[in-house]
Amino acid sequence: MAIANLIAFIILLIGGMNWGLVGIFKWNLVEAIFGGFNVGAIIIYILVLIAALWLIISAIINKGVIRIWPKSNDK
Repeated sequence: MAIANLIAFIILLIGGMNWGLVGIFKWNLVEAIFGGFNVGAIIIYILVLIAALWLIISAIINKGVIRIWPKSNDK
């Protein structure tokens, strides 16, 4: 579960940086990469949504603790 949390966290960081660029410079990195709002951009936005939902559910399951690195005794 820690690997999935780490991947979700990285995806959310990228999504947050994109929204920061939109808010500050009115420039959307995702749309710039994919050439507008098309299927590729929609897939990226869906991945960001899934990552956010995953971290919310993970925090609920683990009683508020999101583990990015596994404990040393979790092998």
